[in-house]
Amino acid sequence: MDYCDAVNDAVEFIEKHIREPMSAEQIAGRAGYSLYHFSRVFTAQKGVPLMDYVRMRRLSTARTELTKGRKVIDVALEFGYETASGFAKAFRKEFGYSPSTYVVRMQGTRHNVFLSKGGETMLHPVLVKKESFNVAGYGIKTNITSGYTKDIAAYWDTYTGENLESKMYAQLNPPKHGEVGLCVSSPHDETVTYLLGVVVEDFRKATSDMIRVVVPEAEYAVFTTPPVDLTKAGKGEGDPLAETVKAMWKYIFEEWFPRSGYLYDESKMDFEFYDERCHARPDAVMEIYVPVVKKP
Repeated sequence: MDYCDAVNDAVEFIEKHIREPMSAEQIAGRAGYSLYHFSRVFTAQKGVPLMDYVRMRRLSTARTELTKGRKVIDVALEFGYETASGFAKAFRKEFGYSPSTYVVRMQGTRHNVFLSKGGETMLHPVLVKKESFNVAGYGIKTNITSGYTKDIAAYWDTYTGENLESKMYAQLNPPKHGEVGLCVSSPHDETVTYLLGVVVEDFRKATSDMIRVVVPEAEYAVFTTPPVDLTKAGKGEGDPLAETVKAMWKYIFEEWFPRSGYLYDESKMDFEFYDERCHARPDAVMEIYVPVVKKP
């Protein structure tokens, strides 16, 4: 067996037993080489040390399991972590964000969603600092472990009740047009509020049925979605902008963060911003604001 075959065989073995304990000695011995020699060969072939590769593949596979609505602790135990906190620490070090943050934002995102062509801007987000601001509006609550699959864009596109958007603008009369989409986690349980609101100077005009959120000051990586044609788009889950937003979130978490040099700032809030640029036009776009801090 040549080196290439030996490494490929090792990779196949790792994938087959990714949920089981394994050691570098075990993998090297199966390939028929000494640990020292095979470690050098594997690193040369894959560009990463052997056990770093095992760790990366284990965490990547665990991340996929989280999209199936499973509890973080159950996934952690399945992949060899004794506690949820230990799993979260390794997860954040590898990907730049916590498992719970990933679960909340990946709700409703199909694993095979891809961004359309012409999305070069997504590779180069703009870094901005924003002062604290107030958001008031309407939303729904859901439990992140209950298998809920609608994101903000999909919910408001399929909403058939009272025209809350018009009611919101009439009541709050914000200084500028533009809706802010927020996922607000509860500190007491596993519920999340999916909120669509507008930026207001204060909450004096907000009615009792409105949700009020103070978005803290933060540094953001701002992503602009690739343009889509909304001139002929109908309502519903097939809406191209909603699908592009889902794909952008998937790109941010699964591709951009691991190689960005940044961590997701868990003490802040991410949000989506929709303004005149996402109306019925052939080049509709919106923005995603992701709070970040430099990796230490």
